[in-house]
Amino acid sequence: MKTLALFFTLFLMTPAVLWAQSANELLQKVSEALSMGKDDYAVSLFRQTADVGIERAEMFYWTRVDKSSEVAPRLAQTLAARYKESRNYDKAYLFYKEFLQRYPEDVPALVACAEAEMMRGEEKDAVKTYEKVLLLDADNLQANIFLGNYYYLQAEKEKKKIEEDYKKIASPTRMQYARYRNGLTDIFTNNYTKAKTYLQRVLRQFPSTEAGKTLEKIKTLEAGMK
Repeated sequence: MKTLALFFTLFLMTPAVLWAQSANELLQKVSEALSMGKDDYAVSLFRQTADVGIERAEMFYWTRVDKSSEVAPRLAQTLAARYKESRNYDKAYLFYKEFLQRYPEDVPALVACAEAEMMRGEEKDAVKTYEKVLLLDADNLQANIFLGNYYYLQAEKEKKKIEEDYKKIASPTRMQYARYRNGLTDIFTNNYTKAKTYLQRVLRQFPSTEAGKTLEKIKTLEAGMK
């Protein structure tokens, strides 16, 4: 039984050892490819390394890669994608930012970075990133969906607060009523209008039922403001 237990333990440990060796061997080949100027081959090997040993691949990036080289952002992008797949959004965000330092107007990377920001709870940063995406690609579907819903929900939250505060006034004066109406107008002019613009772009690309319903609600509110 002891022999069997020992064999079973070694069997379980072997894959980890082999993977570690495989990552080291692959990184050695990555280093050789880089020294020979074979960037495409190096990136291919690095992707394989990230699949079998992401931590070792990351350490190689920080300690062995010239960050000013042309291949550096490609390696950073590889690490970002792998960390995103494993739902490690802190690391994914870190490496998307590394990539964007060299290619600040890369739309797919900006979208991925915004996703990571959302998953990290950095909603306002995600808004800024998606807005940058739309400056580069006004019809980007993901950015329009996110911003349309974001500004609609913000408007609903602000509208609810203003209405609740106004209801607390037993006998509102004309001045208080005017402030209440002006507050609603400001919300509509800003957040509701932004939401409308983004969601209309969504509908131009595909028939989203949810976007259509939200636009109908905004339309009803708009009519009530007149």
